[in-house]
Amino acid sequence: MIVTETKNHRKYTRSSWLDKQIPLFCQPGNEEQITADGFTQVTPISVAGSVGEIDIIRTTGHHGTGEIGEQMGPVSGFVFQAPDEPVVYLAGDTIWCSEVAETLDKYRPDWTIVNAGGARFTVGDPIIMTAQDVTVVAQHAPYTQIVAVHMEAINHCLLNRSELTEHINREGFKGARPYSGRWSDGFGVRQSS
Repeated sequence: MIVTETKNHRKYTRSSWLDKQIPLFCQPGNEEQITADGFTQVTPISVAGSVGEIDIIRTTGHHGTGEIGEQMGPVSGFVFQAPDEPVVYLAGDTIWCSEVAETLDKYRPDWTIVNAGGARFTVGDPIIMTAQDVTVVAQHAPYTQIVAVHMEAINHCLLNRSELTEHINREGFKGARPYSGRWSDGFGVRQSS
């Protein structure tokens, strides 16, 4: 699943460790570049799609504010639903915005994955979620388990796991658990009861 195709993401899609035959799903308009990178099974999802019994619903967001947000272009998130399985919402490269709130309200995901590195350029506001955005998600949707990722991932992701953990603890949430994996670093958050 590719949520946004930009120059800083292309280096990962061109990686030699990805099988060029792997099925990839993306937002409309990105399939040509991904196919040019040698991938043969690229499917854009305009509104919804499916893989077996898994329904995939495309959502939107904002990859920043103002002129920078406009220049970053469209961003997609995806909701995954399957019979008798938890609903998962992959928010994508977005800040907290009304579209994220609407998706949380409509689909009530059991799990929400947010890119929370607080990435920004030398000017302008953040282009993905900050520590404050993560707590707003948790306050808005206390029914969802949040997995925050994309920290310490790219040089413009200024928020690190320890800072996010400190913020979460100050805000009175429990269950913040840092983890490191082969593909991603992050942590989980749930609201105090």
